[in-house]
Amino acid sequence: MIFRDWRKKDLPDISKSLLWEYDLSDFDWYGMRTLVMQRVIERGWMEDFRAAIKKYGGINNVREIIKEIPSLSAKDINFVCAVFNLKKEELRCYTRKQLREERLNSL
Repeated sequence: MIFRDWRKKDLPDISKSLLWEYDLSDFDWYGMRTLVMQRVIERGWMEDFRAAIKKYGGINNVREIIKEIPSLSAKDINFVCAVFNLKKEELRCYTRKQLREERLNSL
């Protein structure tokens, strides 16, 4: 697996630039976990992925967070499915997009 070294002690934290508009001194990392993971997926470096996996307690926990992200591009959906061994149908962002398309097609 690509992120097998996420348990290293000397990993940097998630890049502050990904959350530039928030005051990170009192940021709710758990409450904003889907936003954090969305930003990491969309704009992060590999170090940000490792830091997020460490922050959220492992790859399985990150998989569950990814499933709840409300919006991702098709490219990002394909990426997370390949890297985290997920199916598109498990992702909230994919099922929402499918429902939206079905509604538009039925008009």
